[in-house]
Amino acid sequence: MAKGFKSPKGQNPMGMMGQLQRLQEQIAEMQARLADETVTASAGGGVVKVTVTGDQKCRGVELDPELLKDADVEMLQDLLLTAFNSALDKSRDLASERMGPLTAGLPF
Repeated sequence: MAKGFKSPKGQNPMGMMGQLQRLQEQIAEMQARLADETVTASAGGGVVKVTVTGDQKCRGVELDPELLKDADVEMLQDLLLTAFNSALDKSRDLASERMGPLTAGLPF
């Protein structure tokens, strides 16, 4: 411990280090679990579906074959963009929901 350092009354600095290490392990475990969880978002009434993991990796894109019959490229691009952004928002919400209890009160 640094010379002249005084820990706050009633707190053991080594105990705090252990708590921080356990918290780090819990966060790592939750991040690993998030990589396995998925969320799906759709656009255009379900004609475009995008599935993303909790760590924001795209797992799949589904297109209704009927959508391709019209072959409107701009509409397809808009639907894909909407579905991807919605899936990413859901993924971030999932991560926040799962990580929130672990990171509450941490000074970021």
